Amino acid sequence: MALELKQQLKLSQQLIMTPQLQQAIKLLQLSRLELLDTISQELEANPLLEETQEELPTEQDAELETLTTEETPFQEVQLSEKMREDFDWEGYLEEYNTSTPVLVETDPNQEWPSFDSRLTEPTTLKDHLEWQIRLSDFSEEEREIGACIIGNLNNDGYLDATLEEIGAMSGAGVPKVEEVLRRVQNFDPTGVAARDLRECLLVQARSLELEDKLVERIIEDYLHYLETKNYAALVRALKRSPEEVKAAVDIILGLDPKPGSAFNKDSVEYISPDIYVFKVDEEWVILLNEDGMPKLKVSSYYKDALGEGDQVPTETKDYIQTKLRAAAWLIKSIHQRQRTLYKVSQSIVRLQGDFFEKGVAFLKPMVLRDIAEDVGMHESTISRVTANKYMHTPHGIFELKYFFNSSINSVMGEAVASESVKERIRQLVREEDSSKPFSDQEIVDILEKENISIARRTVAKYREMLGILPSNKRRKSSWGP
Repeated sequence: MALELKQQLKLSQQLIMTPQLQQAIKLLQLSRLELLDTISQELEANPLLEETQEELPTEQDAELETLTTEETPFQEVQLSEKMREDFDWEGYLEEYNTSTPVLVETDPNQEWPSFDSRLTEPTTLKDHLEWQIRLSDFSEEEREIGACIIGNLNNDGYLDATLEEIGAMSGAGVPKVEEVLRRVQNFDPTGVAARDLRECLLVQARSLELEDKLVERIIEDYLHYLETKNYAALVRALKRSPEEVKAAVDIILGLDPKPGSAFNKDSVEYISPDIYVFKVDEEWVILLNEDGMPKLKVSSYYKDALGEGDQVPTETKDYIQTKLRAAAWLIKSIHQRQRTLYKVSQSIVRLQGDFFEKGVAFLKPMVLRDIAEDVGMHESTISRVTANKYMHTPHGIFELKYFFNSSINSVMGEAVASESVKERIRQLVREEDSSKPFSDQEIVDILEKENISIARRTVAKYREMLGILPSNKRRKSSWGP
C-alpha cells in the first residue's frame, strides 16, 4: 500500500489564550503581596514602566518656597572659636579615650535592613541534641549511633526507627544501640527519642526520682484509665486512697507527651488583608488595601522618542512599541483586577449582610454561582479572584473562600450555612457542663429543637474538624471510690 500526501481544508473553533490574556488571569488570582512582587519585577524588566510620585506640596513647603524666592538680605555669619586657657585636657582624654560605645545619631530617613533580616535562626531539636552529644563522654562509635538516633526523630521527638535499623545504619549491635538510646533519652528535653508515649512518660517520671513508685505503676499498667478519665476505676485497681492517686495523676499530667514540639514552633505569619469593610453611617464601605501599591504610568521619554520619526532606528522603534504594549496591558490588567475584586467584595457584603451585622452564626449558604450571577461574571473568574484574598471585617479577618459554604436543610425548610452550624456546635461545647458533656446524639437533639436537621455522623465530622474531643474524653470525672 503506497503512502501519499493530501491536503484537506477543515474549519474548527478553538480557544487560544494570548499572552496578554494569560497575564490577566495570572494577576487575577495573585494575592496582594504576590502582586507587589510581580509589579516590582516588571518595573525592573520594562524600561517604559515608571512609578509615579504623586506628592502634593505641603503648607510648610509652600511657605519655605515663598521665603526663599523673596529678596531678603542675609547677613554673613562669622564663626569663631576661642579655647579656654584653663581647659582640662587630661579629663577630656580620660573621658573620650575609652572603649565605651558611642551613640551616633542617624538619619531617620536612611534605609536599614528590616528587623526580620537580623533575626537569628532558631535552634532545632537536632542541633540541640547534637550539641549535648559533643559535650558528653561518648566514644566515636557511640557518637555515630547517637547521630543515627537523632536523625530518625520525628517532629514530636519520638524515634521512628527500630533498634535493628539503627544498628544496621551505624554498624553496631542492638545491645550497644539500646545503651546509647537510654543515654539520649535522658538528654534535654527528657523523654526524647522514646518509641511510644508510655516509654516517654516513664523516662520523665524516673528522672524525678520519686520515692513512691505509684506514678511509674500507673504509666506502666493503667495508662488507658487516664485516656478515658476513668479515675474511679483507677482508684479501685490501685487500692490506694483517692488523694494519693490524684496526686500521682497530677504529676503525670504535668509531664510532656511531646518533648520535641517545643523546637518546632512555626514563625508567626501576618496576614495583610486585601479588602477592608467598615460601617459608616449605617452603610457598609469597602476599601481595597493599596498600601505600598505603586502607581504605574508609561514613560513619556520613550513615547516622545517614537514621535521623532526617522531619527530613531527601526529596531529601537520596534523594541519601544513592544515594551509599550506590554506596559499598557499590565496597567490595564491591574486596574481590571482591582475593579473585579471590588465588585466581588461588594457582592459578598450585599449577600452576606447578616454576617457583617451579627456575626458568624448568621452566615448564609452561598456558592460561586450566586456571586457570578450577581456580578455578571463566570464562576471560574469568581474562583480566581477569591483565591488567596483576605477580607478585614468587624468580626475578624476571613479568607474570601470562607464565605462560600454548603447548606444544611432546617426543619422549617430553610437552608442554614455549614459554618454557622459549626459555630453553634463550638458554642454548645464551650457552655456545656464538664461533668456531663454533650454526646454527638445530644447535640443532634439540641440542633433539632433549633430547627436544624443534621445527622449524628455529620456532627461527629464537624466536631473533628473543629478539634473537639469526644464526650468521654471531655468529661471531668470525680475521684469517688
